[in-house]
Amino acid sequence: MPHAIATLAGGCFWCIESVFNRLRGVESAVSGYMGGHTLNPTYKDICNGDTGHAEVVQITFDPDVISYRDLLEIFFTLHDPAQLNRQGNDVGTQYRSAIFWHTPEQKAEAEAVIAELTAAGQFNAPIVTEVTEAETFYPAEDYHQGYFDQNPNQPYCQLVVAPKVAKAEGKFGKRLK
Repeated sequence: MPHAIATLAGGCFWCIESVFNRLRGVESAVSGYMGGHTLNPTYKDICNGDTGHAEVVQITFDPDVISYRDLLEIFFTLHDPAQLNRQGNDVGTQYRSAIFWHTPEQKAEAEAVIAELTAAGQFNAPIVTEVTEAETFYPAEDYHQGYFDQNPNQPYCQLVVAPKVAKAEGKFGKRLK
């Protein structure tokens, strides 16, 4: 089966990208922007919160090794999908929780996973994750790609990204490359 694409937004893209790039079956996880109205946005544009874009990670994966559902289940452990337009101290629509689907099957799977998590009472508040058709993906600037691995001692990476990576490695260790 050919590779597939998933695009997910769950706060700062450094957190999500660093985990997905460690998973078997993931060819690449690229930080970028989606879901806004500005053409060719920059990180500075996104940080202003006026473009409508979310910080996303576009994942190219082999569905014979890791399923779309697996990616979604991991995604929902990496962030709090009950926080509207924020993740912790990162506040703004650019940090919203969103799933940008590429096929009707992905849309149905995303809606099913959200319904299952809701029915299970997995979170302390309603899930606010948007499920939206994928639009143009704008890769983030080069210095954002692999940011955590290149800057592990940067304070944000130590305080925010590293604990998420450690949690994912502990929970999904057998899925790591």
